[in-house]
Amino acid sequence: MTVVDSASPDLLVSLAAALTGTLSRPGEPGYERSVPWNVAVPVDPVAVVAAATADDVAATVRAAREAGLRVAVQATGHGAVRIGPDTILVLTGDLDELTIDPDTRVARLGAGVLWQQVLDAVAPSGSAPLCGSSPNTGVTGFLTGGGIGPVARTYGVSSSRVRAFDLVTGDGTLRRVTPDSDADLFRGLCGGKSTLGIVTAVETELLPIAEFYAGALYYDGRHAAAVLEAWRVWSATLTEEHNTSLAFLQLPPLSGVPEPLAGKFVVAVRFASVAEPGIAADVLAPMRAAAPTVIDTVTTIPYAAVGSVHADPVDPMPTREATTMLRVFDEEAAATVLVMTGPASSSPQVIVELRLLGGALGRPGPHPDVYCHREAAYSLLCIGVLAPPVADAVIAHGEAVVEALAPWSTGGALPNFAASDDPAHLARVYDEDTRAWLGALAEQHDPAGIFRVGQVVRLG
Repeated sequence: MTVVDSASPDLLVSLAAALTGTLSRPGEPGYERSVPWNVAVPVDPVAVVAAATADDVAATVRAAREAGLRVAVQATGHGAVRIGPDTILVLTGDLDELTIDPDTRVARLGAGVLWQQVLDAVAPSGSAPLCGSSPNTGVTGFLTGGGIGPVARTYGVSSSRVRAFDLVTGDGTLRRVTPDSDADLFRGLCGGKSTLGIVTAVETELLPIAEFYAGALYYDGRHAAAVLEAWRVWSATLTEEHNTSLAFLQLPPLSGVPEPLAGKFVVAVRFASVAEPGIAADVLAPMRAAAPTVIDTVTTIPYAAVGSVHADPVDPMPTREATTMLRVFDEEAAATVLVMTGPASSSPQVIVELRLLGGALGRPGPHPDVYCHREAAYSLLCIGVLAPPVADAVIAHGEAVVEALAPWSTGGALPNFAASDDPAHLARVYDEDTRAWLGALAEQHDPAGIFRVGQVVRLG
């Protein structure tokens, strides 16, 4: 592909004039919006289009096709991948439609909407979206990655609740995609990220949940071995009404981090249950007895406060993730995690999370998707901050943790964890048959390769 340079700006000038939104080139106001939430990722597009309408997205794709450029998309940039000067970056943050039908419990959400906005909008009706652990992320990036949220064992992947996608395909056409109108495209959008185009809006079902029993137990790091072993045994007994993850945390002493946790090694056991609160409390009792807690936030809370369960970071930062999925989590695997990432390990990771899977995640959803890891019992995710003096150590250590757990690993990875455009990573996200099917579908709908950039599946 060729790159539009300073000697041939006519196409970008024409595109800017055709947009309701704005187009910015390097050095112009608005270009700085291309900086993603994960500021460690280099994003240097030839131009940034802040789309105000779905037609802006379609016009950008058509213009890029004419110029031999690629097109990438970004809402918040949590799952950012590198973007170079052969690419126009479409920002969807201004596509902020948010319409709720309380009778049918269906929400229509623009690609720029954040989950917390949805949570706040639907809470008065006693409804809840099947969102992720961080309500500060965008709806479409999460849903096109399948979506594994705090109650995923109970309700399955979040994309299973989607009814329709508005999609701009490689020819610059805006299409409404449903399981009935185009079963293949719909399937590929449920987990295929931006492989098949740019989603400008989604329609998704809401759940009849006003509140649930949820929160986190925090323990001093000196109890890490006891808590990890108790959680390993206990988590394997849970029925699918109950969801849990365990995290080793080394949070910096910054504002917003509670004093008992700041600058210390702590263990967090997250819990989210849709069972009756008394039953859920009884289920959690073994973990409350596993060791003294520093903080106990588990109680009945509004579903709109779901973000407090994991308490994911809010402010942009330079991060690097490493991930794998486990067939089993036995005593030896737990010992390996402790040696590699426990309080005596000198681990440079800020967060090391083990998340219980299974339950509804182990069964097919109401319509076909490209979620490929229903056999996995647990996921593991390491998150480090790429800041001196540990930046280099974060990367090497994360890879070492994944390698050390290879005897228990399925070899898989989730689409929304450890975003990467490395073909080797994508080979872990999708099995061979799914990867071939998704790549062939992409060639069918984008033969010019407009979307051949970022975390996408293509043949060859």
